[in-house]
Order: sequence, then structure tokens, then C-alpha cells
Amino acid sequence: VQLQASGGGLVQAGGSLRLSCVASGRTFSRYVMGWFRQAPGKEREFAATITTSGGRTYYADSVKGRFTISRDNAENTVYLTMNNLKPEDTAIYYCAANSILQQDPSSWNYWGQGTQVTVSS
Repeated sequence: VQLQASGGGLVQAGGSLRLSCVASGRTFSRYVMGWFRQAPGKEREFAATITTSGGRTYYADSVKGRFTISRDNAENTVYLTMNNLKPEDTAIYYCAANSILQQDPSSWNYWGQGTQVTVSS
């Protein structure tokens, strides 16, 4: 599966952004989807993940209550809605697809190209 992320940008602290990730192919609904992020000088980290049907979601503690992951299997798209953004949310955000649900980014099989999110104070 090929993934194309978009929606990043520059926003002030307290603002909102919605990231989108469109997948190619007809098997999107079979994949667990996730969002990860990588800040400068840091390792890639888990942000959120959603099951194949969208029935369950999981979040990193750092984004819980502010970020929402969702998916539209008819449109082959997964979203990350980010509210109350903080400067420490600044990172490149990557969407990813996997056959099983887990938080370790090294275990995910398919990655998008990333989209930059910058939050100014």
C-alpha cells in the first residue's frame, strides 16, 4: 500500500490542524493505521493508532485529549485532527499502515512521506 500524507503547516499555539493520509489500493480497510511523529534530533514516536474498522483508537499520553484519529474506509483515508497545539508538537508527522496494532514504529510496514507541522509560541 502507498500512503500520501498532507495537511501540515504553521500554526500558533492553541490552534488546530487536520492531517490527512490517502492510501492507494483496495485493501485499505484491512490495515491498522497509525500516525507517528519525529521532532528534530529525536527518534520517531507513536502518536495515535486506529483499528481496521475504526472501532478502537489509542493515543500517546502526550496527545491524549487533544488529538483524534479517524478513518474513512470508503475514501481510503485516515485523519489526525489536532487541537490545542503546543510548540512541543512541532515535528514531521508520518502516517503508517500495518497488519497488527502496536506502538513501536520499527514494526510498521508501510509509511507515507511525512508532513511538517510547526507550532509557534
